[in-house]
Amino acid sequence: MLLPIKTPAELGLLMRATRKQQKVRIDDVAGSAGVGPVFVREVERGKETVQLGRVLQVLQELGIELKADVPDDVMAALEQLRATGVKPLVPRKFSMAPKDGK
Repeated sequence: MLLPIKTPAELGLLMRATRKQQKVRIDDVAGSAGVGPVFVREVERGKETVQLGRVLQVLQELGIELKADVPDDVMAALEQLRATGVKPLVPRKFSMAPKDGK
């Protein structure tokens, strides 16, 4: 079944319902996904500032496949980016100089 997810809270509820239906403890799914139980608890409660990669790990462990419904005209641009790739991020350089300029 396709279910629209519009907020972190909706995704968290889906994850919790899936975990409960599978009768899996929070620490068990966390361990299997390679994350901590506090992280899973925060996601299930709808925390908005979590790491997407780790969320995807938990979703995979629960058997939930995340999909995006995109407009047809985006597909050409996506295929071009897949073919050419994108430039890697350049690490930021932080200055150790004092903020007052001295």
